[in-house]
Amino acid sequence: MTAKVAKVENYSAEVSKELVERYVAGETVEALASAFGKSVKSVVAKLVREKVYVSKEKAKVARVTKADLVAKVAEALGVSKEVLASLEKGTHEALEALESAVHLLSREAEYFREVPEAE
Repeated sequence: MTAKVAKVENYSAEVSKELVERYVAGETVEALASAFGKSVKSVVAKLVREKVYVSKEKAKVARVTKADLVAKVAEALGVSKEVLASLEKGTHEALEALESAVHLLSREAEYFREVPEAE
């Protein structure tokens, strides 16, 4: 004779309903986990089973291409981008630093062109 073991529910129907309602209303999974005494992983799993969970998309910053960085440097220096095309072989970090420095210098040059000379 095999004894039947009763399955223990982690989430009652009422708790599930409240969890879904609060999540859909905008409450975070971290706040829900704290409120219901569950782990974040458990709450996410339950919301997935209920087909309401929307995963957080990782913020992906569009990286400026090397060609675009070289084009910005060329424009700031007033030269053709073809003249500086070989710069694209440099590292992205080096080109970002160069573009930033050239941009800063060109802004300073504009400032001094606008300042009237003292007489």
